[in-house]
Amino acid sequence: MAGRFLSLFKVFRGKRKTDPGAAPAQLPEEPEQFQPQQDDAAMDGTQEQDPARGRFHRAAQRFRKFLGIRRRKNNTTAATECAAEPDSGLTELQAEPDVSPDSAEHSEDSAAAVNDESTKDDMAVTENVAIPNSETQGIADADITPAPTLSQELIMENFKDNYVSCEQQVPSLAPELEASQDHVPPQATSTGAPQPLRPAEHDRKVPTIVRNIHQSLVSRVTVDVRQQIDIIRLAEEHPVDVALTLLRCAPSCDRAAAMMWRTIGSSGPTVEKVLPALLYVMENWPLCSICTSDGDDKDVFPLTATVALWLIIQVPECHEAMILYSARLFVALLFHVVITTQQMPPVEVDSIWRACREQHRLPSNPNRFAVQAMKALLCRLRCDNELMAMERKRGWDTLLCADTQHYAVGLLAREMRRVLIPFCSRIALQLLRALIWEEPCWDLPLLAFLVEVLECLDLSKYGDGVLEIVSRHLQSECRQRRHLALRGLVVLSKDPSMATRMCSLSRSLQKLLGDADGDIVGMTLRVFNNMLNNKDIVISSSTAPKLAEALLLLFDHDHSHVQLLSLDLFFKVMDLVVDEGKKPLEKILIQSLLPLYFHCHDENRRVAKASRKTLIRVAEFLKRRNLKQLMKKEQLLKFPECLLAEDRSQAADHLRQALPYLDSPQETLQEAAVMFIEMVAVFMHKVAEGRAPGPQ
Repeated sequence: MAGRFLSLFKVFRGKRKTDPGAAPAQLPEEPEQFQPQQDDAAMDGTQEQDPARGRFHRAAQRFRKFLGIRRRKNNTTAATECAAEPDSGLTELQAEPDVSPDSAEHSEDSAAAVNDESTKDDMAVTENVAIPNSETQGIADADITPAPTLSQELIMENFKDNYVSCEQQVPSLAPELEASQDHVPPQATSTGAPQPLRPAEHDRKVPTIVRNIHQSLVSRVTVDVRQQIDIIRLAEEHPVDVALTLLRCAPSCDRAAAMMWRTIGSSGPTVEKVLPALLYVMENWPLCSICTSDGDDKDVFPLTATVALWLIIQVPECHEAMILYSARLFVALLFHVVITTQQMPPVEVDSIWRACREQHRLPSNPNRFAVQAMKALLCRLRCDNELMAMERKRGWDTLLCADTQHYAVGLLAREMRRVLIPFCSRIALQLLRALIWEEPCWDLPLLAFLVEVLECLDLSKYGDGVLEIVSRHLQSECRQRRHLALRGLVVLSKDPSMATRMCSLSRSLQKLLGDADGDIVGMTLRVFNNMLNNKDIVISSSTAPKLAEALLLLFDHDHSHVQLLSLDLFFKVMDLVVDEGKKPLEKILIQSLLPLYFHCHDENRRVAKASRKTLIRVAEFLKRRNLKQLMKKEQLLKFPECLLAEDRSQAADHLRQALPYLDSPQETLQEAAVMFIEMVAVFMHKVAEGRAPGPQ
């Protein structure tokens, strides 16, 4: 499992040029307020010529230099792939357990495909992309990036980001949010217990320095310029050590620690380097085990990291870094909302939370604070419309209840999907990685978000992984999971290549046709109909009779949309069954003649029209030309007599089929049943007297 976890992070590193004379690269089409600040060379020169300006002026100049916003380059070239040509052969719709997405072999293949695709994306964007490196930022004029140690490389590489070209972006209300694309490493919680990572041991003094700075600020109200410079420089050079040490020495995020976090947040480049460490801690609930360079391996609290993130988000200068890690941050906060709502935190976490709450006047429950942090992140990302929509629909309150949480998450996903398609796509990839390996008890809200934004994903790349996840829940005892799984399959079945792969699920889908929930049955029918719209799919001889028999029972369903879908699918079964399956299918088609005739009198005109169309096709399939001609001429009154005359031995069976329609809530169906029963009685009396008419 550890090897599987580490294999997800094999990406190539980029090199940051640190030449101070080179102007920072600019992203195209960026808002004016985020243009990088240029170093004031003239002021530097004046300062060197006039040393009498004083130490404070030089310190202020250094502070401005460290707080300058540095811009990442945007890779405007996107890697393209040639789509595989579909197989020209036909695929039979039948159950094939050996190739089901539930099999272990398929699981590994799907995960590997998702990981390989992510690696390709990483390789495509390594050029002209500045990658944050915890080791190189402290070397002022180095041209060559030194090889990082294992831990620093893993932590920074795990959160390295992809970019997409501006031409690929979809216009929205938040263009800055769509200008970056997060890398998609897997959730630490989705691969079991994470392996402890050790930061570089190149400088064991960093944790001590951080603790000393924190201690010196305990009795102060503000951070002076010199300390601000020291904190920012230290955090840029050693982000993991600084973040972990500060989380350990101040787990309640006291006033001194809060000042240090805000100082870090005042420098965009520094935030970019510190965020991966905070995210790593946040994703290892409820305690994170990681050792700093001085050997300290005391557990770190993810809730403390969330408080630190919340403090950083409130600093305006962090906006660009938040965009860079937007999807990862959103998923981490969503996970905290879910886990703190559905599980009671351990005793040690609860005590830490009480201290945090007293320090910052936070809500009494951790889940309310997690929602508060999520709202702060969306506000920083300028998703104001989505925030207001959730407020109007009381979505935030619904999010705090375990029983309704998945509804609220789905609502939030729908609001975001309207205008933030690239952002939702990256969130979907994060959730896909979190859900692909395991099925935790708290996955329902995450699954709800994933299903809502499936249409934002490239199914040619990630469809197999999605299919594996949703197919697990088809036979779940939880109604909500079955519902979400079918909604996901409805989206997947629209893709021709995915429809072919879904043929192995036909047995599981047939079982759902007997579900008491009309919504479940309706979505199952939609999945079947979408699959059979694929011209390369035919129905096997073993599947056709079973499917037709299940559909026959749905002709009398209470919901008209289920009736219409079942009639449409029944029609397709006759058209797409293989030649070997036509003979076994005839028995079911004979049984369908009378129900279809009755529903030709349905009060719902659409149902009546579909029943008439299907009845004509059944008569044609059974080669009963007389019945076909009567239906085409709409001579319904003559249909019962012709039906009885063509097969006298079926009169008693037809009578048994007609009796339930006497209790139909529709008067038209009752009248048709009464008329038919009278005809059967007359016909059977004539048969007894030897006067029954023969086939016409």
